[in-house]
Amino acid sequence: MDTAEQTPTLNRPDRFQRAGNTFRAYLSLTKPRVVELLLVVTAPTMILAERGIPSLWLVLATLIGGAFSAGSAGAFNCYLDRDIDRLMNRTQGRPLVTGELSDRQALVFAWVLGAVSIAWLWIFTNWVAALLSLGAILLYVVFYTMILKRRTAQNIVWGGVAGCMPVLIGWAAVTGDLSWPPFILFLIIFLWTPPHYWPLSMKYRDDYQAAGVPMLAVVRGRAQVGLQVILYAWATVACSLLLIPIANMGIVYSVVAIASGAWFIYETHRLYNLTIRHEHVSPMRVFHGSIAYLTLVFVAVGVDPLLPF
Repeated sequence: MDTAEQTPTLNRPDRFQRAGNTFRAYLSLTKPRVVELLLVVTAPTMILAERGIPSLWLVLATLIGGAFSAGSAGAFNCYLDRDIDRLMNRTQGRPLVTGELSDRQALVFAWVLGAVSIAWLWIFTNWVAALLSLGAILLYVVFYTMILKRRTAQNIVWGGVAGCMPVLIGWAAVTGDLSWPPFILFLIIFLWTPPHYWPLSMKYRDDYQAAGVPMLAVVRGRAQVGLQVILYAWATVACSLLLIPIANMGIVYSVVAIASGAWFIYETHRLYNLTIRHEHVSPMRVFHGSIAYLTLVFVAVGVDPLLPF
């Protein structure tokens, strides 16, 4: 009798642990680090659109809808790329590789999360933001994952369009339409994506080569990749400065855009110089630096409109 009474108690932690593991597996499908980065650019864009603090409920609703949208795209990507994920060391821990989730579970989750994101944004923001969310999912899943990724070294350039959509969604959620400032923000992220991602592909070149994915680092030498990173970094910073006259940005944004841009460009030149001298290269320094750069620029985008100068 005592043993029978104790059994449920002993099994309860196991059930909780399994539920926790399943939750973490589903969360992993959404690529939460990518979602976090996309949300970082959304809120400041909404502040710029409002030229002040928008309704906090509107900001929260937009961020939730954006997180669902990006998470759906990430889950579809994990499902479609499950074959090459099994070949790369970097992705060995993904739930469809480890078997924590079945292919069917991942696909159903991706569809449901995508549908919820569109309905959520339509109900709580407006139809423009909802349609832009649908466009972002289609661009990432169909245009990038299904068409470009395994066919061309320019995959991340044009496939990166999907990652630019959150600024359009955020702007549309506030204004109900689009104008020049969000398109400049869109271009900043578009031009930033290659110098952000190509250093990562340099580090994991062997992984991509084993999986047959023609990332630039696989089909070109390190020096060529380094040069392309420099060119895109210069273009990114130049585009960030266009926002000053177009959106009437103030001194805070101007200083941050120039100073952080100079640092970002310096880091890309450093990577290239080490590469051509055949010295030890740390491409992840540029990868992480690019995240810091974009974060600083968009923090400035959100702070600048709140200041009287």
